[in-house]
Amino acid sequence: GSLLGICLMVQILTGLFLAMHYTSDTMTAFSSVTHICRDVNYGWLIRYLHANGASMFFICLFLHVGRGMYYGSYTFMETWNIGVILLFAVMATAFMGYVL
Repeated sequence: GSLLGICLMVQILTGLFLAMHYTSDTMTAFSSVTHICRDVNYGWLIRYLHANGASMFFICLFLHVGRGMYYGSYTFMETWNIGVILLFAVMATAFMGYVL
C-alpha cells in the first residue's frame, strides 16, 4: 500500500511538471516534448520517471492484489468489490492517458 502511494505521488508530481511545459497543439506537440527533454532542467529525468513510474505503479498494484488473494482478503466482499472497482478505474484512466 505504501509503495502504491509513493508511486502515485511520483506520477502526480511528474505529470504536473510535464504538463507545465507540454503543448497539445498538433503542430507543436513533438517540439514541446523535445523542449522538455533538452531545455528544461532535468526534463529528461522527469519524463522517464513519469513513464517508468506508471509501470512501477501497476507492478505494485498487481502485487497488492496478489497479496490480497494469497491471504484470502476476497472473503471481505464489500472491501474486495471496492478494490476491484478501483482497479478497473485505474486501468481505464491509464488507458485514456495512453491513448490521449
